[in-house]
Amino acid sequence: MTEIINCPVAHEREVRQFPFDRPGCPMEPSGTYAELRSTEPVSKISLRLNGREAWLLTRFEDIREMLSDPRFSADMTNPGYPLQFEFPMELIGKVKPALLHMDPPEHTKNRMMLMPELTVKKVASLTPRTEEVVDECIDNILELGKDGTPVDLVEHLAMPVPAIGMAEMMDIAHEEKELFTRWVTLLVTQGDGEEHADLNMRVEMLLYKLIAERSVNPGDDLISTLTQRNIKAGKPLDDSEVSALVRAMIAAGHESTVNGIAIGCMVLLNHPEQAQLLRDKPELSGPAVDEILRYSSISDHGTVRVATEDVVIGGQLIKAGEGVVCSLSAGNHDPAVYDNPNTLDLTRKEARHSLAFGYGRHMCAGQTLVRMQLQTVFTKLFTRIPTIKQAVPLEELPFKSFYQALIDGLHALPVTF
Repeated sequence: MTEIINCPVAHEREVRQFPFDRPGCPMEPSGTYAELRSTEPVSKISLRLNGREAWLLTRFEDIREMLSDPRFSADMTNPGYPLQFEFPMELIGKVKPALLHMDPPEHTKNRMMLMPELTVKKVASLTPRTEEVVDECIDNILELGKDGTPVDLVEHLAMPVPAIGMAEMMDIAHEEKELFTRWVTLLVTQGDGEEHADLNMRVEMLLYKLIAERSVNPGDDLISTLTQRNIKAGKPLDDSEVSALVRAMIAAGHESTVNGIAIGCMVLLNHPEQAQLLRDKPELSGPAVDEILRYSSISDHGTVRVATEDVVIGGQLIKAGEGVVCSLSAGNHDPAVYDNPNTLDLTRKEARHSLAFGYGRHMCAGQTLVRMQLQTVFTKLFTRIPTIKQAVPLEELPFKSFYQALIDGLHALPVTF
């Protein structure tokens, strides 16, 4: 039996509001994480959004243990699920969940259907077109800023690279792409719950239409490929499940990549010696992406679960029905795993095994694609524009509020060169 070594009685435990405040640079992990890792690594929190209580994990090993434990569920219909965005509770369960919110065996069945589209070989075939798109974006940036006018990297690089890539992969028309972009943006923010529900239904109906059309007249796109693979397999997935897979691809492939590019560029702009190292040694581009993802941890508190039975994690009893929030930022800055964790070091070897893409059965299926896109962007941008610099001080950048978004990002990143 696992010994419970950290179980203070309820009246002695401080229940902190979460997310925590971030004094200083908005991208620095909250100092509370370091405090909790050493004093109360599994601690009770109260979610700012709805007051619901949950457990917070701040140690790397505890997070990995929990995410690999089948006794924790990703099903958001569970009453104890620590929901962190507005959504009408009466509608939860009526819309087919995305891959992120599925448990086995549904999760296994759906993920296996999607994985052939995200292999190393498949991503390698997408690399040349990604390089073309990035070069076209940089050409545009050079033209816009040739007279010294600041150019916004979010608008002219971070947003178009994944948007063009996803639209071409799925053969989504321009007007449809705008709907998906708005849906994804609202999906990861604490916005209006009714608008969440409305956009979910509109996206669902559009995807049903595209799935029906491409079941009969398939093209050379992701929706057609998934649909045809499903038909050849005897239709193990119904249309709602195929729709959920496509929604998962769009959600994971757009917003996280936009923010990963924006925050990654900002990180390198504020660490010029590391940016120069990347220019001098382009072979470091792969490790550089891993270290930037570890260091920035843009999806800090969006990884959540609910216990389906009593479990002990980090010496703390978590009862069935209780929610758990993982701070990936806290885990990725755990000094027990990383030397000088608050230092950006593009030569860091252990960054490849960070929690940036999660862990366990829900580890990001598209991580190879995301890595390729970020690697292409960072290498080309800082090589082709070696004099690039941030146009405003760090403290004046318009960061997305971490109280209102599950993925950290920037509204704008103005640069000159």
